[in-house]
Amino acid sequence: MMESLLKEAKRYRPFSGPMAEAFELVLSTTKVLPDQFKILWLQFRLAVLVPAMKFAVVLCLIMSVMLLIEKSSMGIVSLYVKILRRKPEKIYKWEQIKEDEELGTAAYPMVLVQVPMFNEKEVYKLSIGAVSSLEWPSDRLIIQVLDDSTDLTTRDLVQKECDKWRRKGINIDYISRDNRNGYKAGAMKEAMEIPYVQLCEYVAIFDADFQPAPDFLVRTVPFLVHNPDIGLVQARWKFVNADECLMTRIQEMSLNYHFKIEQQSGSYTAAFFGFNGTAGVWRIAAIIQAAGWKERTTVEDMDLAVRATLVGWKFVYIGNIKVKSELPSSFKAYRFQQHRWSCGPANLFKKMAFEILMAKKVTLGKKFHLLYNFFFARRIVSHNVTFFFYCVVIPLSVYFPEVKIPLWGVVYIPTIITILNAVGTPSSFHLTFFWILFENVMSWHRCKAVSLA
Repeated sequence: MMESLLKEAKRYRPFSGPMAEAFELVLSTTKVLPDQFKILWLQFRLAVLVPAMKFAVVLCLIMSVMLLIEKSSMGIVSLYVKILRRKPEKIYKWEQIKEDEELGTAAYPMVLVQVPMFNEKEVYKLSIGAVSSLEWPSDRLIIQVLDDSTDLTTRDLVQKECDKWRRKGINIDYISRDNRNGYKAGAMKEAMEIPYVQLCEYVAIFDADFQPAPDFLVRTVPFLVHNPDIGLVQARWKFVNADECLMTRIQEMSLNYHFKIEQQSGSYTAAFFGFNGTAGVWRIAAIIQAAGWKERTTVEDMDLAVRATLVGWKFVYIGNIKVKSELPSSFKAYRFQQHRWSCGPANLFKKMAFEILMAKKVTLGKKFHLLYNFFFARRIVSHNVTFFFYCVVIPLSVYFPEVKIPLWGVVYIPTIITILNAVGTPSSFHLTFFWILFENVMSWHRCKAVSLA
């Protein structure tokens, strides 16, 4: 029996032959394992392990094809939008808001700006300074700095910075809590309940490490003003520390793909995408209709976005509006971030799948987009196929010469997917090899997070 396995190994996989010979040598020379054990092992191998490996290969190949179709379709849509210049300004009504002679600054809608932060000692000045410099009538703008810092020194510094801008005539409100109930979602939820928020029509949200350009509101709010069915306008992130190290360069590649391909295609085809939690402007009526912020998952931003689209609101992604931000520069911080971004969507999928199916204001096509494209293919299949196929099944197949993996599954599909991910950042194309290694390492953490969810 062992001789037949050796022949099969040499026939199908030259590299498997020497390994099988080495295994036979160990079994034939050692006296620790009796002959009966060898027979039982070979029977178990042929009856259980080989069929299991064949099933795993077929399953992984199916998931690979699903992922290829998903990424290719998004890439085609984004390419179409780019070539034909289908900018949001051409699809939706957009007119610059100007001060009226009779109404004065009352022609501008009231806008609330929220800046949630937690122990942000290094960046609080930049974010507060950026939102305080937004080009918008001061009497039509309210800024809330939501400080959940546990470090009292940081709290004092943030409050003094807010006081400094208030003396300059900026309507800025420093808000701190005695607890961190609900974390970011809880802070924003409580801040939305303050009476003066009822005067506002829109809310712009920026994390503490984000710095919007002065014209951010001037360019985004008109989409909401002139299109009453739009509930969210999302801008793109621009990374100020992308060149800090190899890890930040690799992160930039992945996130550029997310914005240029995933967000762009979702905005154009379904008027839906996941809110990124920052660098966006919400219609407050959409938040209220969607039942507000909820802290039931670690992705409160995506949770709100899904609920808002289920009640009929549309989203618009504006790729030419970029907001400065920072990438995690330590592996520990990045791993924690990726765990949250992987565990949260999987948990949300579990909680909202039935709700999406039963939604009455959403078309069947949009339900399919939400359940299959947005959640299943991108948040479940993607992480599992990356880890199990490329990091487990393919390496293990070396020990199973009976299991054949087609070349298109091992080479062609992963090559196409890798190129699609890399084209979003041409300046880092030469780092593709390192990106592959890094993604394979992170696939374990993401897959583990999905399983825990």
